[in-house]
Amino acid sequence: MDLQYWIWIAVGLSFSLYIGIAIWSRAGSTKEFYVAGGGVHPIANGMATAADWMSAASFISMAGIISFGGYDGSVYLMGWTGGYVLLALLLAPYLRKFGKFTVPDFIGDRYYSNTARSVAVFCALIVSFTYIAGQMRGVGVVFSRYLEVDIVTGVLIGMGIVLFYAVLGGMKGITYTQVAQYCVLIFAFMVPAIYISFLVTGNVIPQLGFGSSGADGVYLLDKLDGLHRELGFHEYTSGSKSMLDVFCITMALMVGTAGLPHVIVRFFTVKKVSDARKSAGWALLFIAILYTTAPAIAVFSRTNLIETVSNQPYKDMPEWFDKWETTGLLGFTDKNEDGLIQYTADTTTNELTVDADIMVLANPEIAQLPNWVIALLAAGALAAALSTAAGLLLVISSAVSHDLLKKMVMPNISDKGELIAARIAATGAVCLAGYFGINPPGFVAATVALAFGLAASSFFPAILLGIFSKRINKEGAISGMLVGVTLMLFYMLKFKFGWFGGGTKADWWFGISPEGFGSIAMIANFVVTLIISSRTPAPSKDIQELVANIRKP
Repeated sequence: MDLQYWIWIAVGLSFSLYIGIAIWSRAGSTKEFYVAGGGVHPIANGMATAADWMSAASFISMAGIISFGGYDGSVYLMGWTGGYVLLALLLAPYLRKFGKFTVPDFIGDRYYSNTARSVAVFCALIVSFTYIAGQMRGVGVVFSRYLEVDIVTGVLIGMGIVLFYAVLGGMKGITYTQVAQYCVLIFAFMVPAIYISFLVTGNVIPQLGFGSSGADGVYLLDKLDGLHRELGFHEYTSGSKSMLDVFCITMALMVGTAGLPHVIVRFFTVKKVSDARKSAGWALLFIAILYTTAPAIAVFSRTNLIETVSNQPYKDMPEWFDKWETTGLLGFTDKNEDGLIQYTADTTTNELTVDADIMVLANPEIAQLPNWVIALLAAGALAAALSTAAGLLLVISSAVSHDLLKKMVMPNISDKGELIAARIAATGAVCLAGYFGINPPGFVAATVALAFGLAASSFFPAILLGIFSKRINKEGAISGMLVGVTLMLFYMLKFKFGWFGGGTKADWWFGISPEGFGSIAMIANFVVTLIISSRTPAPSKDIQELVANIRKP
């Protein structure tokens, strides 16, 4: 059967499943809309959390970054997995004990201030919109290649689907849809990985395969190091980033994870604190399956790409090359007009441009796997992007309807009125997210990394100190969040978007990249919070008792 038929079947069936679940699980109250009624089973919640967590960045972009960066790409593996452990073990049970719907809810009540709540709402919106931009970029990449429609049409289709089940079902619809999406995305990720591992190394376990030898008896990593040296790239197993930048990016991703509002709210959807701990453990297991496979995918795809294209005639390139070329994510410029593809590290002689985001998606085609495997991967990539987009939309809608409208502007609004406001806010967020998908700010993982930096610089100190210190007051928390997020925004806009005079890599402060600067902004947040809290009155006895109660999960 033709590839296009397989793709339409795989995508059509998965989308029908999501719509069916949304209709079955539609929300009838604000509690069902925000936290799925608080009665989700720990295993189902763990699976939904994993789907929420494994976004387009994890599915599409992470292996691509590792594929091109080699050792340097390990920061994403270390940061994201370490961050989830930090969140699950250190923060989630305490926030679940607090028992409110959202992170701004916690910050507003803990710091007894609507100003603190407003700052938290602002930070939640900034983080979520930056994060969702990465997801929409992923949706655009998948649609433009596999459904052979333009990116605008593709993004509109994707957002129509996610809007339907996010607005209709709220957290209840999203949770059960994400259980289905996890099953789709993990199957789609693992099948090609197992297939390619067996073809290349004879080992069906990808995690072991990329450390094995190929048919020629040479270890795969040694072979890839040799290919890199021949083409002028740094060795795959050695890094080019400074140790300070590696540390800062890893730290920013870790603590950013622990401050991500769409992941934290997941632990509010279970009945008890003990269930929150169980679902965290299950989610960690489900996440580990993909994260331990990504380095293998990276090695396989990088080796296959170099061997397929390097110094080969352009006219003999397989069909997949032409297909990806039409998307603009793969390009060939014959600088010396010899008809051969020169793929080198030297920009003056290099004739091939490859977007890191295509590596996972193109890998089955490069390895000449069956069409049904390629179609499955397309459905999995869409599931990964849309599941996270839905979770983020809920954060945005709850920040507007619950934290802003219900808690501050219209405290007497009815349950039905709040539900309508949440759905209107989600619709507005979808439209803005669609714009980012059509006009992406960068490749997926880099955009997402910036969102983690924003979360690290704003939420993490306020949440951590709010749980473990009775002395921290509203003045300190508000000042710290404002300083942290302002500093991160300034650095991101300056070096990523060219604002405030712009700058190059040589101008980075202390040699730290924008993806890693969230660590520095977080430290500034901590320092400001602690200093100002020590010089202003302590919180009331009621607040201190609230903290003491939260600390006994």
